[in-house]
Amino acid sequence: MKSVKLILAAAATLVGVSASAQDFSDDAQYGMWGTTVEERSSNIQASSFLKEELDAKNYAAATVYFQQLFNNCPAASQQTFARGVTLYKNKANRARSIDEKKMYVDSILLIYDARIEYFGNHPKNGKDYILDMKARDMIKYCATDRPLLRKGLKDAVDAAIESGRINLDIVATYYKCLTEDYEYDDEVTGEMVLAEYDRLSPLFADIAAEDEQYKDMFESSFSNSGAATCEGLEAIYKEKLEADPDNIELLAKAVSLMSRRQCNSDFYFEQTERYYAVSPSSETALFLAKSFQDRGDTDKALKYLREALAVETDPAAKEPLYVQISLIEISNRNFSAAAAAARELRAINPENGYSYFILGQCYASTTCPEDGIGGGSVYWAAYDAMAQAVNLLKNEPDVQKIAQQFMNAYRGAFPKQEDCFFAELSAGDRYTILCGFAQGQTTTVRYR
Repeated sequence: MKSVKLILAAAATLVGVSASAQDFSDDAQYGMWGTTVEERSSNIQASSFLKEELDAKNYAAATVYFQQLFNNCPAASQQTFARGVTLYKNKANRARSIDEKKMYVDSILLIYDARIEYFGNHPKNGKDYILDMKARDMIKYCATDRPLLRKGLKDAVDAAIESGRINLDIVATYYKCLTEDYEYDDEVTGEMVLAEYDRLSPLFADIAAEDEQYKDMFESSFSNSGAATCEGLEAIYKEKLEADPDNIELLAKAVSLMSRRQCNSDFYFEQTERYYAVSPSSETALFLAKSFQDRGDTDKALKYLREALAVETDPAAKEPLYVQISLIEISNRNFSAAAAAARELRAINPENGYSYFILGQCYASTTCPEDGIGGGSVYWAAYDAMAQAVNLLKNEPDVQKIAQQFMNAYRGAFPKQEDCFFAELSAGDRYTILCGFAQGQTTTVRYR
């Protein structure tokens, strides 16, 4: 051990001799280290000694060198601050009392703040980078001081947003801290919880797979927050909207948050209808339609869907509107309107399985006495349509299963072989449906 100390001492002497021999008179290169050549030489040596003493875990000596650099030439090197944080973290970890540890933690935070003062504009390791590191240390050392921790996390998030370099784990941790504090800290209001959710949620769009855990953490924090209940949202926004009824931005925010919570109060529907009146869109119409359909008010649901269709010009946006209209009309047993919507849907996108799912039911809803086989020919066309639906609805397993059940039912309703024999129809013959919603459809003769 003695020999090791002698080696370190010898190395330090060599560094000192080298530094003393070097010319520090160039202000452009060494001006940040001091005003005189002697000061620069001393501070540069102190920087080298600080690293050596930290490596040797000689924290008492390291403290002397750090304080010299911090007081005399803080703008000379970022390493001064990085090593200072390392120094005081080691001191905090070895503290023998809570007060002593708090003193060292306060020093850590002070060092971070000073680094921002001198190096906050650094293009790579600037304010956002420094505040991110500070926040991570605060999570470890300031967990019991919730207001301080919350502020440190928010500062890091704000700086990251400003720079465009986002660390989603810190975003999710900040929001989790905020929502937890809402339960018992009067300084955290429901409005803050909701406003931050609205501000931060776009950061989690189009994220990498490895960041999904942070998105789940963020969304869970919102869902578990008392401010995120439908009752909480209504309590917050009802008063605000009554005070400022013409604030469209506020109205949009209220509708957006309540829709995410799947609220169904009268207040929610009133505000959503108000928002649609001033900012109509197919997306809002779809949501209103589904909500009114869930409440059993299909007339209002269809009203909004058809209004959206009347102004929508994008075929891709029309597609879900026609799907919803056809589903509502088929549930109302309004087969004519359902078939018309399904045909429009098929014209926009022949690969949309819902068109065939609806048309199959419409084909089977009427018989065709003119076919001479008891009207059963419509079931051939209905079966064909459902077979297409099953093939195209692979991403909708629940609907696909229902379509398969319809296929089985239609197969069971095929005409009997003897009926086809007397009508001079043989299995495999091509056949065109003569009447009903399937009129004009070409199909294949099959027996029950």
